[in-house]
Amino acid sequence: MAYSEKVIDHYENPRNVGSFDSSDPSIGSGMVGAPACGDVMKLQIKVNERGIIEDARFKTYGCGSAIASSSLVTEWVKGKSLNEAESIKNTQIAEELELPPVKIHCSILAEDAIKAAIADYKSKRDK
Repeated sequence: MAYSEKVIDHYENPRNVGSFDSSDPSIGSGMVGAPACGDVMKLQIKVNERGIIEDARFKTYGCGSAIASSSLVTEWVKGKSLNEAESIKNTQIAEELELPPVKIHCSILAEDAIKAAIADYKSKRDK
């Protein structure tokens, strides 16, 4: 199985690795995992007062495709509204990274992590 140049680039030069203080009310955190392969993805978003994602961070334990999917979505969500970010689909991630069928689950994790981070942020705001 050959990885695309984009997967290799995001794997070797991941963007936005790290984490934010999850107690900050402007931070939403999503943690998802795939027990079948052991991949675990934590994605955090920082949302400004206008509801725009101004920054994102991730920590992923998994294969190159999982790391690349995480790295890519942290780039994609910056500058987007919560609704725009929530509309990102795993198929878009898989297509952009040219993921092989056996690695599609990595793009699903990334989509799920975005949705979980947004849900966490919204639950903090509703308190």
